[in-house]
Amino acid sequence: MTTYLVNAAETNPAAHTPANAAPRTTGSRTTTNRNVGVLAGGILLSVSCSILLSLNDIGVTESGATAPSVQLASAVTSVEERREPKVRALSGPTIPLEPVSTASQRNAVRSAKEYLDYSAFSRQGLIEQLEYEGFSTADATFAVDSVPVDWNAQAAKAAKAYLDYSAFSRSGLIEQLEYEGYTPAQAAYGATTAGL
Repeated sequence: MTTYLVNAAETNPAAHTPANAAPRTTGSRTTTNRNVGVLAGGILLSVSCSILLSLNDIGVTESGATAPSVQLASAVTSVEERREPKVRALSGPTIPLEPVSTASQRNAVRSAKEYLDYSAFSRQGLIEQLEYEGFSTADATFAVDSVPVDWNAQAAKAAKAYLDYSAFSRSGLIEQLEYEGYTPAQAAYGATTAGL
């Protein structure tokens, strides 16, 4: 973009220095103020043109439509838009913020929490218990995976419960915990935590 700066003294006869005025010296206050004014006007003109070009580039105007009008005196007085910019809505599938669950899944989650409140379960054992209660395998698995559970802590709780009513060797307790559905690592953790 080309910007043209016009010296006010060249276009305005009233701006010429009168014949009886003292000659101007370079760097005088009058010359400096006039140069600053010309520079400010040029910058303002440049900014105005940039705005107009930007409006045109982003599609404020359409082909065949007139560009926004700008009236200049010594400053921009108004910018008018002849047409409203086009706004397009984005469309597509909506993505739920939370996992959608059925009534059966919500009931299975509630039942899983209640079981974990009073007894220790392995992941597999809790799924089987929910299936025994009549929940489908999918709903039972959904419920168990939806509840935050520390399975090592559950194995430790189960190991302590077994030792409270029966005597076990370490290997026997680990086998019992694995039978209940705990992984070998979880069963070993439970036995170790119980003191074996």
